[in-house]
Amino acid sequence: MAMLDSPRIVSSRAQYADSYTLTRYLETGGYVALRKALTMFPEAVAAEVDAASLLGRGGAGFPAGRKWSMLRKAPVSYLVVNGDESEPATFKDHFLVERDPHQLVEGVIIAAYALQVSQAFIYLRGEFALGLERVQQAVNDAYSEGALGSKIFGSDFSIDLVVHPGAGAYICGEETALIEGLEGKRGFPRIKPPFFPAVTGLYGEPTVVNNVETMSNLPWIVNNGGAAFAALGVGRSTGTRLFALAGRVNNPGVYEIEMVKNTFRDLIYDPALGGGVIGGRAVKAIIPGGVSAPWFGPDLLDLPMGQDEVGEKGSMLGSGSVVVLDETSCVVRAAWRITKFFSRESCGQCTPCREGSGWIERAMYRLEHGGGRMEDMDLLLDLCDNIAPGLSWPPQQTTICVLGSSIPSSVHSAISMFPDDFKAHVLHGGCPHD
Repeated sequence: MAMLDSPRIVSSRAQYADSYTLTRYLETGGYVALRKALTMFPEAVAAEVDAASLLGRGGAGFPAGRKWSMLRKAPVSYLVVNGDESEPATFKDHFLVERDPHQLVEGVIIAAYALQVSQAFIYLRGEFALGLERVQQAVNDAYSEGALGSKIFGSDFSIDLVVHPGAGAYICGEETALIEGLEGKRGFPRIKPPFFPAVTGLYGEPTVVNNVETMSNLPWIVNNGGAAFAALGVGRSTGTRLFALAGRVNNPGVYEIEMVKNTFRDLIYDPALGGGVIGGRAVKAIIPGGVSAPWFGPDLLDLPMGQDEVGEKGSMLGSGSVVVLDETSCVVRAAWRITKFFSRESCGQCTPCREGSGWIERAMYRLEHGGGRMEDMDLLLDLCDNIAPGLSWPPQQTTICVLGSSIPSSVHSAISMFPDDFKAHVLHGGCPHD
């Protein structure tokens, strides 16, 4: 069974119906960490985050402390929070911005103080209507409370925070495309190098971009110390992490569990978490880290949920989404719908992504809707190989950002793991279980 005795670092207030209000936040220790941080040197706050070995929770898993240390010294610099959570079946950040917006705001202010940044932005997906309303209200409340604005809480540090709604483009989850969107431009990922916005970011100035969940961990780390956070988990995968569990499970939802010390089986089957597969059916496959991640079979259900452990098996924890497919699930349909999403969301800059995604989607549509041919499997794998040569993981890059190279994951996984399902679609003129 899952190990559930670790502290709830970012979801501790979810039990309260008014968890998003300033009153509840102050009653449960809100802004205590910020007051403590303001008594420390900024470098000392950054050192605690570095000691925590906090991996970014947005997908790439880059250490937050290391990212902060890359910030080029300049008269002007910015902090940007990436809340453009748009990948299908990923909703952990959505949960945080709706249920505990003050925790996010406090984390942003702490990070800004550690970095000595006086201007910060929270970029949220435009469709998060309730989340946008609550985060903006939390920002307004923080100004009224003296936690934002000039000389916060009587200190010498001043900070302004702007909430910016995105326009619903998945590509703006890529940090340089997000920056372009924040500047009022079309959300096109930037050519690399420079590889990091910490060198050249928003308005051409050094910029740190961190994820919503990453920021939400900071109040706990300041209050309890980086060492206490690092004591949770194993190896590089420290602390707890939120996982959005979806698919064919009895209790889909957002769960905070300790990294590495819990497995995919724990997450799916523990009565306090996923509660098992619907109807007691067998797991056919899981998508372990968002729909851009390669799939796992049921033989890896006992794999620890850690960054390196999952990476060594050829996939990733990615966006923190775990999707369960059971024995009644159509893998062809699942892969087609994922590919359709990526094809629609391609920004169009790079030919392999712009053209390749459409070709793959059309071939998958043909298979799913009765026009498939036996040679389509070889055709699909050839197209996938052209987008991400070698079909290895991590994928080889042929595009400016990783959206293009992520497109083949679902199709390659489905064909490699379940070739008979594809053949059945050809022989039966569609899914034989419909």
